[in-house]
Amino acid sequence: MKAAKAPENPEWHIDVADEAQLAAVADWLAGWLAAGDMLTLSGDLGAGKTTLARALVRQLAGDATLEVPSPTFTLMQTYEGKAFPIVHADLFRIHDPSELAEIGWDDADDGALVVVEWPERAGDNLSGHRLDITIATDSTKGPDFRRVRLVGHGRFAARLARARLFERLFADAGFAGATRVHMQGDASTRSFERLNAADGRSAILMMMPPRATGPIVRYGKPYGEIARLAPDIRAFEAMDRALLQLGLSAPKIYAIDVATGTAILEDLGSEPVITPEGPVIERYQAALDVLAHLHGRDLPAKVPLANNGDYVIPPFDYQAMLIEVELLADWYAPHCARIVLPASACAAFADAWRKVLSGHEAWPRTWALRDFHSPNLIWLKQREGLARIGLVDFQDAVLTHPAYDVVSLAQDARLDVDDASEMKLLGHYAKARRQTDSDFDLGGFLRAYAILGAQRNTKLLGTFARLDKRDRKPAYLAHLPRIRHYLRKNLAHSALEPVRNWYETHLPSVLAEG
Repeated sequence: MKAAKAPENPEWHIDVADEAQLAAVADWLAGWLAAGDMLTLSGDLGAGKTTLARALVRQLAGDATLEVPSPTFTLMQTYEGKAFPIVHADLFRIHDPSELAEIGWDDADDGALVVVEWPERAGDNLSGHRLDITIATDSTKGPDFRRVRLVGHGRFAARLARARLFERLFADAGFAGATRVHMQGDASTRSFERLNAADGRSAILMMMPPRATGPIVRYGKPYGEIARLAPDIRAFEAMDRALLQLGLSAPKIYAIDVATGTAILEDLGSEPVITPEGPVIERYQAALDVLAHLHGRDLPAKVPLANNGDYVIPPFDYQAMLIEVELLADWYAPHCARIVLPASACAAFADAWRKVLSGHEAWPRTWALRDFHSPNLIWLKQREGLARIGLVDFQDAVLTHPAYDVVSLAQDARLDVDDASEMKLLGHYAKARRQTDSDFDLGGFLRAYAILGAQRNTKLLGTFARLDKRDRKPAYLAHLPRIRHYLRKNLAHSALEPVRNWYETHLPSVLAEG
């Protein structure tokens, strides 16, 4: 694994040996330019400005044979790209910037990428957010040699630095020149792309930027800190290393930049532990074997980071559990149940949970990977034993009762796990635990299973309502009936009587069937 250092120089120089390499620069630029961007091209006559512009237009249009003449006489030429229009302007014949109005310059960037040759003729009419490219020749290095100088202005400065970092990461990971394909993300702030190399290898580009501080909500802290959410990618890095050392299938990290939260990871594939019809019980059981393997060990409260120091795994304490369930009152009740709970009801809710969680400090504690359910588990049929389960989400790991991850899987929020299957899974886990711990307390485990199941499903009601209302992700609402069903089952346990009574009084619709 290599740690990439973000470049400090705001300029970037790329040396190319011939026209083919100059075209490759254009292909690379096409991967991260967007509608509304402006790119300027400067250099002496014959330096290669039009060559680069032509290659860029062809790449964006998806047509390698597209005729792209120099617009020296037309001044501006528009092309239809696959995602947005491209305006190619040549201002060589402009003598005064005031002439630009006559050729429709003011409307040129309306939803289009604008590529400008001879930009100095535009005066003050260039965007303050642009990428300037200067192409220079050097006869001492050969007739076809070019040095391409890139400088970002305004918002483009950060974009250029990020693009430069990606190139360094890709090179460090052995994926220079790989194509990038967007992948569906999850409910977190992480995003993913699959990198496909020309030789058939693949890797995953994961972007996990440092968590924004957010407003102070309680105890002088923001929500994420109270809920024990990972502040940055170091949590992922440390837990990844720890899981690999235990023989589990976490992705290897090929390269990482901690400052920006960017990493190149081993591609574990995409075969799920489910089918369209529901869970594959044998694969769920294999996942539970992974948990039993972890829960039967004396796991440390801190794990080493790659370079130096340790990452301390936070406890899932009362404050964290309470701030999560309060999402129900903040988001689910007003948005989905159409009820604005009074302050007295919210206080009663917290008091009910305080009673239920009394004594949780004495629970046995282990690593809870926290979102241990089907979207985050990959079936690796080519591997054996515990390694058949690929793990990709563990950055928010906490220390809590072993039941937390078990209920996350056996009451999977994304698809139905019927009562019979849930009991079969619990029996499989209990058997696996007893093989290494003859004193395994099934009764105590089931009590914690119900409590943490109620806590998790209450949080999910609020989280999924928030994803719809705040983040415009309505697909999560489809899971609410299933989550309410799981919650009702958990609330039937005698340990949850105070919370069940609260629901009956203040939010009875959650307990209603259907």
